[in-house]
Amino acid sequence: MDDCIFCRISAGELPAEIVHSDNEIMAFRDINPVAPTHILIIPRKHIPSNREIQPGDEPLLGRLFVVARDLAVMEGIDAQGYRLILNTGDHGGQVVYHLHLHLIGGQAMQHPMG
Repeated sequence: MDDCIFCRISAGELPAEIVHSDNEIMAFRDINPVAPTHILIIPRKHIPSNREIQPGDEPLLGRLFVVARDLAVMEGIDAQGYRLILNTGDHGGQVVYHLHLHLIGGQAMQHPMG
């Protein structure tokens, strides 16, 4: 997707602080973090949102969560806990229409959500 900022980051066209990169998944630090650790984890495949997931995407989505777990360990936030967020659509707070997980931690999270 030429107009997708996350596709452009994935292609190396835009700078980002990359913390993970393989053939299927890329992860980079959010430029406007809400906590000490705030990493965005994206599939390299362009999937606009949770609504557009296809049946064949299950292995890729599983990898997103495995990478999130591994990054939490790497960041040292796994023992205390962290939050994974996947926003979908305007009312869900989605800003960039490329499926992504927010890995947020390094401090106690606030409640209630929403």
